[in-house]
Amino acid sequence: MTSPQALWSLPLFRAPYGWWRERNPFVRDTVLALALTLPACVPNLSHIGAQIGDLPRRPENALAVVLVLAQILPPAARSRWPAGTLAIVSGAFALHQMLGFATTFASVGLYLALYSTGAHQVRSRHTLTAAMSAGYVVLAVALHHLGSPQTIVDYSAFYAFLSAFWLVGSAMRKRRAEEAEKRRLAAEVATAAERARIARELHDVVTHHVTAMVVQADAAQFLLSSAPERAGEGLTAVSDTGRRALTDLRYLLGVLEATGEAASADLARTGRAPALGRVGDLVEQTRRTGQPVEFGEHGERLPQSVEVELAAYRVVQEALTNAVKYATGEPTRVLLRYGAQHTEIEVTTDGPVDPAAPRNPGGAGTGAAGGGGGGRGLAGLRTRLRMLDGQLEAGPRPEGGFEVRATIPFQPRQE
Repeated sequence: MTSPQALWSLPLFRAPYGWWRERNPFVRDTVLALALTLPACVPNLSHIGAQIGDLPRRPENALAVVLVLAQILPPAARSRWPAGTLAIVSGAFALHQMLGFATTFASVGLYLALYSTGAHQVRSRHTLTAAMSAGYVVLAVALHHLGSPQTIVDYSAFYAFLSAFWLVGSAMRKRRAEEAEKRRLAAEVATAAERARIARELHDVVTHHVTAMVVQADAAQFLLSSAPERAGEGLTAVSDTGRRALTDLRYLLGVLEATGEAASADLARTGRAPALGRVGDLVEQTRRTGQPVEFGEHGERLPQSVEVELAAYRVVQEALTNAVKYATGEPTRVLLRYGAQHTEIEVTTDGPVDPAAPRNPGGAGTGAAGGGGGGRGLAGLRTRLRMLDGQLEAGPRPEGGFEVRATIPFQPRQE
């Protein structure tokens, strides 16, 4: 059996349903009220409806027409003023019953008003429920005094029937509230994830470049007294690193300004995103700080998604930053292996053996491994790679020094 949601998802109905959903609620409710008015004017259908009084039938007159219209037309405002709509419709229905007019299809307006009040009424719901229940008791007493043959069981059954429409509306209101809460929570989670991503990007960009600039500035200051003719080279390196930092920050601002999948695609087309092809520039920049770095690549490098290439670039960047900060002057090696299924990254730095330092496969790290213990660095990279189904291992080597290993599944770039 086809569900209503599946029915409206069919191409034949999707466009009309979408157009209808985009209309103003007052317009939709007005169209619905007018549509329900037509059966009330058709002889074969006009006498189908709710009836509780069973009083002697009174001939139709102008007042009967007014009461019919008062039951079927007010639902046009059911979304905006549900309580007022219910008051008018129920009052007209009660008077129509007590005057003994014939059953009318317009009485379905009462069902619609009850549902709408349950679904849309926000304030004083309990007060309104009590008031309508009291009004129904008054109607039952009045009908009894007017000679209605109905018993208390009949009145109770009809009251339960009417209450069902209110309860269905209340259930729909609760469901909409739950969906809105889910959307709000999802938005909060997305916002938190975006903030964490931005923090990681800022950490990667600022920490790496500032570390390089500090090392280069210290070297230039030393050369001013020992070898003034070489101090200019160090200052030039500081200037170049600063320009690279500005370029990366402009890229990050571009990511923040762009939204959706088009953002990544646009950045990939313009070549602004740090990628595997720029790892060589990153190594060269690190060499200019005085850090000896060897760089090697195995396999054929194929274009991959922006997320994968950026993550790989950040792994190398963070590992080199830690090498400059915590193992200044020690030989460092960067090796990239491109495979059909994975890209492997290996960054090792020589240094003394530290038997007290445990290896951390999770990549959270402490001290140098954690990027200064700030809770980001390699720990943030571990989260980034996990989202790409990748892995990160970081820790001291048995022969001394430190190593970072990362594996990222291959994801072809979407054109």
